[in-house]
Amino acid sequence: MKSLATGLVLGIGVAAATVTGRKTMSNLRTSRSHPWRHRLLDLGSAFVQRKRPPDAMSTYLDGLHMYADDTGRQVHAAHFCIHLEHDLHQCVIFDRNSPDARLIGIEYIISEERFRALPEEEKKLWHSHHYEIKSGILTAPGVPKIAEHAYFEDLVKTYGKTFHTWQYDLHDFPYGAPQLMMGFTADGQVLESLVQERDREVGVSTKRNREHRENIPVPAVAEGANSWESGRVMQTTLQETSVQR
Repeated sequence: MKSLATGLVLGIGVAAATVTGRKTMSNLRTSRSHPWRHRLLDLGSAFVQRKRPPDAMSTYLDGLHMYADDTGRQVHAAHFCIHLEHDLHQCVIFDRNSPDARLIGIEYIISEERFRALPEEEKKLWHSHHYEIKSGILTAPGVPKIAEHAYFEDLVKTYGKTFHTWQYDLHDFPYGAPQLMMGFTADGQVLESLVQERDREVGVSTKRNREHRENIPVPAVAEGANSWESGRVMQTTLQETSVQR
C-alpha cells in the first residue's frame, strides 16, 4: 500500500513537472522577441496569477466561418468555450490552436428555446449549427468519437452569434470594426481547399466526421436565423458621433 501511494505521488509529481515544463517553454517561445524583463514578468505571472476564466474553458471546438456580407471570405476558427449556463456557452476564438495564436473573435452559443425568444432584429445576427455539425466541419479534436457524438447531438439544436475582431485573412493587425460572421448551411458553400487545409493542420477528417454523424437527427431551423440566405444581412461599420456629457 505504501509503495502504491508513493508511486501515485511520484506520478502526480511527474505530470505536474511536465505541465510546468510545457508552460515554461510555451511562455518563453511566445515572448521570444520581447525584452528580457518582459519575458521574466510574463513567465512569473504564468505561475503566480490565477486566471479563472481561462481555467473554466472546458471545450475546444474547431470550425470554419464566413463573413456575413461576403460569403466567399472564409477562415479557420478555433473556439475555446465556457459552459456558462445550461443554455449558454461563451467562446473566445483564435486563428489556430497554438501558444502564439491570434485572438480573432468571440461567439455566443444558445439553445433553440432561447433563440426563439429573441427580438426579430436580434435574430438576424445569429446562425444555426445544424449543417456545421452534420457535415463534419465543426469538430472537437481529441475527444473520443462516442463522447463527441453525444455532445453534438445537443449542439446541433443550438444557435451562434459570432463577431471577428481581426480580419486576419486580409491584415496582419486587428484593423477596423468587428465583423459579423455566419456558418454554412448546405453543401457547396464551403471552400474545399480550406477544409483540407484545416483537416491537415488539426489532424481531423471532415469526411469521417460526417459519416460518423449520419444518425444525428437534423432539427428544423428556427425562422429568423441565417439571415444571409435572404440576400440581405446586418454588418458593422464605424460611424463618428458626438460625445454625450
